[in-house]
Amino acid sequence: MPRRKPGTLLPLETEILEAALSMDGGFHGFALAQGLREQRGSRALTGHGTLYKALARLEEFGLLRSRWEAAAAAAAEGRPRRRLYELTREGARAAERARAGAAAEPAARSPRITAEPA
Repeated sequence: MPRRKPGTLLPLETEILEAALSMDGGFHGFALAQGLREQRGSRALTGHGTLYKALARLEEFGLLRSRWEAAAAAAAEGRPRRRLYELTREGARAAERARAGAAAEPAARSPRITAEPA
């Protein structure tokens, strides 16, 4: 994994935040992975383990929050429960900064994190 400067996001983390901006309500990891691959052609995502580690880091930074979906919803569909993620207010701001930086200059893809890890 590349080393990061304190207070910056890795490209995959930035992609996750940007994708989360366009998702209404919560999202789960598998759907996010599919979306990143289909819509963005993400090459940073080499395996689902990479994605879930990035989601955990973003939650640790206070940019995402997660919860387990209701067991009844999963049982009704005959599948395991999913962990649902959503942007925090700070996560939405970081995603907007990343979008603005990408529009201004493609190399400016590592927004600063203003919140400290919880």
